[in-house]
Amino acid sequence: MKFLSIFKLTVPVLMGYIPLGMAFGLLLSKMMIPWYYAFFMSTFIFAGSGQFLALTLFASQATILEIGVATVLLNLRHSFYGLSMISTFKNFSWKRNYLIFGLTDETFALLKTSEIKESEKERVYLIITALNQSYWIIGSVIGAVLGNVLPFNYKGIEFSLTALFVVLSIDLYEKSKLHKPFLIAIVIGFVGMLAFPSDKMLILSLSLAAAVLILFRRNLEDAR
Repeated sequence: MKFLSIFKLTVPVLMGYIPLGMAFGLLLSKMMIPWYYAFFMSTFIFAGSGQFLALTLFASQATILEIGVATVLLNLRHSFYGLSMISTFKNFSWKRNYLIFGLTDETFALLKTSEIKESEKERVYLIITALNQSYWIIGSVIGAVLGNVLPFNYKGIEFSLTALFVVLSIDLYEKSKLHKPFLIAIVIGFVGMLAFPSDKMLILSLSLAAAVLILFRRNLEDAR
């Protein structure tokens, strides 16, 4: 598979990560944090929603414990991604360490929905993951730099992550044989919006969804 073909697969992520990364960089600059923090956070943390959450918690002067618990709950979904990729990654070389680190929502969706020859998976997966992270790094650094030199109204731009993930989730749903987890997540999301406080809805909904999927995993798999 040629590089250009791989790049084309990642274009939807590019279109989402660049503006969203810029939104993160702009928020970071608004908090008077030096621009290079955007580069280091996006390089060594690389967790879009987690990075936004970190800025929110920093602004509210949250404790280390609160930051730790919130981050674990927010990123708990990644453990399910990882479990579903174990059989694919186990025969890879050292590259699997980076693939595990770079397994974001959007990258996972691409890896699962792209038709790639078995013999090319390790190389193609590595390029897809690296390209996606590079988009995020470029966007966040551009946003952080511009935020320090130009006035910018970035209201609403953070919604691009939600829009991107919805599109990729629909594609994954259409190609997956197991639909119940998607439907359960939607139901829990709506229940969370109605029953949980708005500032805690995401964390509580994620915790509830994780508990349901763990407890009823076998039932869901047997129902395919």
